[in-house]
Amino acid sequence: MVDEHVAHWDGVTRRSSLKDKYAALRDRLADAARDGDWRTVFEVLDENPDWTNSARLEGRSGYAPLHQAAWHGASAETVERLLRQGAWRTLRAADGTRAVDIAERRGHRHLTGLLRPETRHFVPPDVLARLQQHLHRLIQHRAGLEDGSDLATQQGMRLPEVEVLTELDHPACWFPVPGMYGGFKIVMRERELTVDSWIRVVGGSERTDRIAADGVHLQEGWLL
Repeated sequence: MVDEHVAHWDGVTRRSSLKDKYAALRDRLADAARDGDWRTVFEVLDENPDWTNSARLEGRSGYAPLHQAAWHGASAETVERLLRQGAWRTLRAADGTRAVDIAERRGHRHLTGLLRPETRHFVPPDVLARLQQHLHRLIQHRAGLEDGSDLATQQGMRLPEVEVLTELDHPACWFPVPGMYGGFKIVMRERELTVDSWIRVVGGSERTDRIAADGVHLQEGWLL
């Protein structure tokens, strides 16, 4: 059971990973954000808060609603509401840009202060990069299948970005993978990650791994 206060990393990118009714709702959310229809955006998000940082299924830009708000130059009230609902300032689009970068590029100066990331847990960029590399490797290892592939790759999932954790009061997120009947709870503690995972269908029971800059420290005490 995952704590309801833990942020949700939605890595789903493929329509086939969702039931038709949920895929249709995701399309409605993405269309509304693209069109600047914030009333509809909030109608969908009020019912599906875990989608606040979700991009269009099978889309190319990787824009979540906050990126679209920055692109449109939405009102400060709209952006503040997205932030209250859990939108991440550090979330990057497919080209690596954050919402603040988009607002600056388009001249929406009334939003740049609101969108500038607030770092609550500082980790040097080079350490963040190594933590993320090791985390992704651990996810693929734990989701591995007998044919040498893994469920996360098969599903085309967008794997968690560690940078997001640095802006959260409680630096933790839950990353479920369709078909695994489980997933990964990722918690940042200073310059390390603790990853609890339970994956019922790929031969692994619950376990905890620690990720440091030098690699993944498995329960057995050796590096992955």
